[in-house]
Amino acid sequence: MKSMAQLLHEHPFFNGMNESQLDFIAGCGENHIYNAGEYIARENEPADHFFLIRDGQVAVECFVPNYGALCLQTLHDGDIFGWSWLFPPYLWTFDARAVDEVHAIRLDGKCLREKCETDTAMGCELMKRFARIVTQRLRATRMQLMDVYSLQRPPVDRGQ
Repeated sequence: MKSMAQLLHEHPFFNGMNESQLDFIAGCGENHIYNAGEYIARENEPADHFFLIRDGQVAVECFVPNYGALCLQTLHDGDIFGWSWLFPPYLWTFDARAVDEVHAIRLDGKCLREKCETDTAMGCELMKRFARIVTQRLRATRMQLMDVYSLQRPPVDRGQ
């Protein structure tokens, strides 16, 4: 059986972190399995964790009135989700639902916030990693929006 630090070391989000940092973070983690259809996070509920997907798929969704749940993105093995634990008021901004059986590492947000307060260099490193993920997801969302709107509007002549 692998230790939590070894599992963290294997996840792409933590590539390049040293063993002492991973050991420090590992104390905040636990393995968890979610069944297909189970909600892992619900919009406006307390965001106390973030998740490293080891196996399975997670749908990130939002509720649209008169429509229902709208899937914004599907995450897979090696992805992470959940940065709402970083920012007050620590509430989820989307739903996250297991598409199939999901094996994940669930990291306690309060535990990590406290550890980052005592080791600011590690806190800075985690923030850089989350900023990279947020930037990637915003780019992906922008591309999705461009695809959606390009199908609904005629092309714009920019005089080129």
